[in-house]
Amino acid sequence: MKISYQFLIIAAGFLWIGFVGAISFMEAWLKFRAPGITVPLGLGIGRIVFSALNKVEWCLAIIIFISLALNKGTSLFRMDNLFYLIPVLVLIIQTFWLLPALDFRAELHIQGADVPASSLHFVYVGLELLKIISLSAFGILLYKIIIR
Repeated sequence: MKISYQFLIIAAGFLWIGFVGAISFMEAWLKFRAPGITVPLGLGIGRIVFSALNKVEWCLAIIIFISLALNKGTSLFRMDNLFYLIPVLVLIIQTFWLLPALDFRAELHIQGADVPASSLHFVYVGLELLKIISLSAFGILLYKIIIR
């Protein structure tokens, strides 16, 4: 049974990477290149998509957490699992601070307000990169443990 939980953890982790990569690094900017998509329309789509991504990420984080908890003999606070805890911390920051701030700015822009420049998108991209790197390291380390 232990191995099946480990494979579930790896699958959920790499699925998480796939969602973040596809949405944050492809969909986010490609939608603005589609014919007829205005900035307000693209921002409206982005708000919906990133809200959905956030919910999917929480589901995958919870699946990993439960699988780690059910994996007998594994402590959540092992050094190997630090690479899981980093993306969870990033997800908390994004959920309760960054996404609401970006959503607020998008809504102002959609309503036609003059929105001053901000570095929030750069912070978001940096956190997404940190999340992907950490989840990759977590999956690779866990895979190495399994094949030993």
